[in-house]
Amino acid sequence: MSPVLAGALQMLALVAALALAHRPLGDHMARVYSSTRHLRVEKWIYRAVGADPATEMRWPAYLRGVLAFSAVGVVFLYLLQRLQGSLPGSLGFASIDPDQAFNTAASFVANTNWQSYYGEQAMGHVVQTGGLAVQNFVSAAVGMAVAVALVRGFARSRTGELGNFWSDLVRGTVRVLLPISVVGALVLVATGVIQNFSGIHEVGQFGGGTQQWNGGAVASQEAVKVLGTNGGGYFNANSAHPFENPDGLSNLFEVFLILLIPSAMTRTFGRMVGSLKQGYAILATMATIWLGFTALMMWTEFSHHGPAFDLAGGATEGKETRFGIAGSSIFAVATTLTSTGAVNSFHSSYTGLGGGITLLGMQLGEIAPGGVGSGLYGMLIMAVVAVFLAGLMVGRTPEYLGKKIGTREIKLAACYILITPALVLGFTAAAMALPTPGDSMTNTGAHGFSEILYAYTSGANNNGSAFAGLNADTQWFNTTLGIVMLLGRFLPMVFVLALAGSLARQSPVPATAGTLGTQKPLFSGLLLATVMIVTGLTYFPALALGPLAEGLAS
Repeated sequence: MSPVLAGALQMLALVAALALAHRPLGDHMARVYSSTRHLRVEKWIYRAVGADPATEMRWPAYLRGVLAFSAVGVVFLYLLQRLQGSLPGSLGFASIDPDQAFNTAASFVANTNWQSYYGEQAMGHVVQTGGLAVQNFVSAAVGMAVAVALVRGFARSRTGELGNFWSDLVRGTVRVLLPISVVGALVLVATGVIQNFSGIHEVGQFGGGTQQWNGGAVASQEAVKVLGTNGGGYFNANSAHPFENPDGLSNLFEVFLILLIPSAMTRTFGRMVGSLKQGYAILATMATIWLGFTALMMWTEFSHHGPAFDLAGGATEGKETRFGIAGSSIFAVATTLTSTGAVNSFHSSYTGLGGGITLLGMQLGEIAPGGVGSGLYGMLIMAVVAVFLAGLMVGRTPEYLGKKIGTREIKLAACYILITPALVLGFTAAAMALPTPGDSMTNTGAHGFSEILYAYTSGANNNGSAFAGLNADTQWFNTTLGIVMLLGRFLPMVFVLALAGSLARQSPVPATAGTLGTQKPLFSGLLLATVMIVTGLTYFPALALGPLAEGLAS
């Protein structure tokens, strides 16, 4: 079987599995976030944190819950790392330096999971399991809660109430993320992913010498790492490590988990607003981008010309032979079109245009299908912009799901869109202009520029993957990337929740003959064009200096 055909069959299997899970999971999440019943374990959690799950919140109160909970998470994870040297079960590892502890705490709380450390050489079982794995659950649940709040803003009328953050947080963790993660961990163990609390072992190497390996609760962390679109690896090699991702079957299953909740949330959206067709329209746009990017990535990696490429059958540098070009390309697109950031190959080794595809996937806002929660609310923001543009073209007040998109709504949407590019381009420019940050680049020229652009794009979009060439373990990058990750995560949430509150206060507008049908293919096409044009206008000059220049020169 040819590698290209094998890749096509993997894509078909992936689409079929996602299609089978779409309806039951989407409907389950709609029931979870609409139910008034609380499980016993949930009631225990509410009492422990002193929250009343029955209290409805307006958007400022909901936002305060998000920020307060996340701030406590940053402080707790920072202190856990700083005290690691004094904690039992830390495998003898020393405490983490202040700048790296801040970077890691900000990274995992922001659902970014950027790592400037070697996991197997820095973090013991306590930090890995009690700190990082916990944040993999709750940071993902925060994103889902904010998305559901925005959906309620469209679904409700004549009220500013968006639900209860603590209830949404706990339900998302207990009823969605935890049970799927348990099943996912069992499947990963069956494929060969390790799950233990063993210490450090010295093993012999072929040809002489020894190497140190440590075990860990890898399967349980790996499952929620990909399910919650987190991405932080137990080992430095991330999902390229055989202990995290042993073979082609585990690789495809991990991609399935990455895409599972973000794609199913479109049905949750359709169910909660009372029109499944609206969810299908959003899903169609996401699927078109994902399929197009995957096909383009395979083309760039299989068809690149040159004697070495021809002999190897494509661009094989930086890719594991057990996954091949197709499995690596599918994983790379899935992880950068979502906010996952896990890698099973090294994006710096991709062709110039292939590396540009991973960059562009993040710069779209990771909305195809995006991160858990963040992908849905990011695409809904773009839908608001799309109906506004359509309204301008026909001279009609724009409406979406029965809500008028006025001056306030479009300003909030515009602020959401502008925050991330401002962080990416501003900090990239500063790093390139200052003398010290440039010393961290392994390469010069266009590829070196791509390393820094990729780092800030990954941080601001809460992705977490790296271009595998930049030494980011410096005070400059640990500090600035930590700031970028926090701002890139929580500033957009301010505008999302403010928009949700504004929409929830409105009275529904009845549809007329002039109302744009946002459940039809025409709207999906308009939404796709809006996403590509807005991103192109924002990032094209920077891409032209990096991956485009490198790709056209090769």
